[in-house]
Amino acid sequence: MPSFRIAASAVAAEFRDARFWQIAALGSLLGWNIATLSLGASIVPSLVAILAALCTQAIATAAGQSRPSQVCLPIMSLSSIGFARFRANPIVALATQGCLAKKLDLRSPLITGFSLALLIRGDALWVPALAAVLAIGSKFIFKIRGKHLWNPAAFGIFLLLQTGHAWVSPGQWGSSTFIVTLIVFAGILVLSRAARLDIALAFLGTHVALLLLRAAWLGDPLPIPVHQVQNGALLLFAFFMITDPRTTPDNRWARIGFAIAVAGLAHWLLFFEQLRPALYVALVGLAPFVALLDYLFPATAFSWRPATELPAMTQTLPRFVRPAAILLAAAGAFATAISPAVAFCGFYVAQADTKLFNKSSKVVLAWDAGQASVTMASDYEGDPKEFALVVPVPTVVAEDDIRVVDNHLIDKLDAYSAPRLTEYFDTDPCAPAIMYRSGVVLSAPPPMTASAGMARADSLGVTIEARYAVGVYDILILSAKESDGLVTWLTSNNYKIPDGAEDVLGSYIKQGMHFFVAKVNLDRQQAAGEHFLRPLQVSYASKKFMLPIRLGTVNAQGPQDMIVFILSRKGRVETTNYQTVKMASGLDVPLFAKNEFGALYKAAYDKTVADDGMTKIYEEYAWDMHGYMPCDPCSAAVPDSTDLFALGARWHYPELLHAGAEQLKSARFQPMQDDAYLTRLHVRYSADHFPEDLAFTETSDRAPFQVVYKLKHPWIGASQCRAGDAYLRTLPVRFQAEADNLVKLTGWNAAEVHDKMQANGQPFDIKPPGLIDRLLR
Repeated sequence: MPSFRIAASAVAAEFRDARFWQIAALGSLLGWNIATLSLGASIVPSLVAILAALCTQAIATAAGQSRPSQVCLPIMSLSSIGFARFRANPIVALATQGCLAKKLDLRSPLITGFSLALLIRGDALWVPALAAVLAIGSKFIFKIRGKHLWNPAAFGIFLLLQTGHAWVSPGQWGSSTFIVTLIVFAGILVLSRAARLDIALAFLGTHVALLLLRAAWLGDPLPIPVHQVQNGALLLFAFFMITDPRTTPDNRWARIGFAIAVAGLAHWLLFFEQLRPALYVALVGLAPFVALLDYLFPATAFSWRPATELPAMTQTLPRFVRPAAILLAAAGAFATAISPAVAFCGFYVAQADTKLFNKSSKVVLAWDAGQASVTMASDYEGDPKEFALVVPVPTVVAEDDIRVVDNHLIDKLDAYSAPRLTEYFDTDPCAPAIMYRSGVVLSAPPPMTASAGMARADSLGVTIEARYAVGVYDILILSAKESDGLVTWLTSNNYKIPDGAEDVLGSYIKQGMHFFVAKVNLDRQQAAGEHFLRPLQVSYASKKFMLPIRLGTVNAQGPQDMIVFILSRKGRVETTNYQTVKMASGLDVPLFAKNEFGALYKAAYDKTVADDGMTKIYEEYAWDMHGYMPCDPCSAAVPDSTDLFALGARWHYPELLHAGAEQLKSARFQPMQDDAYLTRLHVRYSADHFPEDLAFTETSDRAPFQVVYKLKHPWIGASQCRAGDAYLRTLPVRFQAEADNLVKLTGWNAAEVHDKMQANGQPFDIKPPGLIDRLLR
């Protein structure tokens, strides 16, 4: 009995170590991530990151020590499972030797492996492996006075981001109450035991304060900074990365100063330099100053506590820290429940009292390392003489960088990437084999949705930077000092500005944005014989890979749908400030869906948006256009190089960037090695669900994805063999699965779905031949 008590006491004492709780917290997050497939992590890359971290720790330990003591089960088990080739691997052999080395501790590398699995994404398995090797290796190579120079996970992420094959996806964590609350409470538990709660509170407090100050300066509503804080990746950084005791100052006040500096530098990098992985860059950039802070503000060096006693530092936490932590946790949970109160690229304005509609739109955004081309098409309803478009742009746009694009180019890109329905036919089951052959391919229809005044410009603080005539449009590029002056100028020049636009305009003005204003010149339109407004395209250089949508909600009548077609040079594009998820795809659906596919997909999208609370952006298509790689299946003609060039993908032909229409007609375009990658994103947004403009990041992921549903026509006839009997028995089960898929996808009534299937050649009462029929055959 005494021995049992001693053992139990030893185990309990061992689990006082904060690293065990950190492992439990990160492991739980990773397991939940993989199980729900909601945050981007997958099993194989996660295992690679974890195993690479463990093996690197074992190898480095073996290289530095020689006296064996303990057996390390996580590594030794890998070499003892009976695979001779695995045991013979020299790397594994060295790792096994490291497992026998003295003082080998796999808790820290396990934490690093979990962190990398949660945070980094790559286009190949060597990405998480190399990140782990560099992260763990940095602990052994870069040391000052016995402390790591850099946080291992942050160091690995930072280096891999420079390769162009890795990226971080902060938007993929979303802002659900569950995930935010889980991270906050787990972080508080871990940091209370490690005595590093002060640095997390200092960092988060500074970060939140800077966001609130920025919002106040810009005149932005509170839901914008609230949304910016509701980010799981930010909380992981605050509670599990910047708080690493081995890479932070020993003195509490030095730690708080270090946290404030990291938050300040990250804020500047994110909002002024448009650097999306700002947190990791700031931490890695300032980490070398920790040694200087330790020298200037000496304190007892941190060491992971002995297993039998609590660290003295835990007892010296200020009285305010734990209450502040509890308030922080409650605020994190409460903030996620706040619905933002305040998100097409611009708003439409009209003279007099004409009511305009802006319910849905299509935007093509071509991006190449700071060069952007935005092509805007909308479902404007109204008299052309009352049309005007106001779009914030980051710079004064030159005349050569404004073009009018044919509608059919966007329609072609839309049809090519639209959700689709494929059709297959079963053959006679008594033939040599049961096969499917492809048939008709259908695409979903577009989603159903959701003068004297000029002279006053200077006195109102408005500057007309440029004036152009492009096609049937008269275009002005404006800058302004104050939003009220801009609103007054627009109003005095017969533009009707919707209520609420002034605050949004003021925010863009303080961010240094200019305004692209376009109106229809009726005389030129009549001379050209154009009866429909063609899309406008604007090209410019900018660090901001974003799409301004806030103005679009000012005069919107309810939620709007926007399809964003992004042409990028590197790979798939996703949003960084909202969660991007793939629409459901690959499902078998009943045959009657062929005649109702438009309604089917609309219902599926409506239900998905409702289930997710209208907080996510949906990927509907992602495809490598290299050499015009064919779609599988294709629902429309494939856009060629001429089409892609006209839509802004001009990186193949720099000599034609400013070419005129006649020169482009004679130009010959050929498929290039690095042709565009197309990402199609679909968002339904409103002022109360999307308070921020859309911010994007380009990944190196070139894997294909498309929304496709399948029709499988059964073979129905007299069975002439046992295979036919078995086949007929499977049909009712198959039909039921298709019905279930459709009901789950769309929310349609199950009984009505069954009735339609019965009426369209999918009866549920199919039975194989009876005994007499089989004897007679």
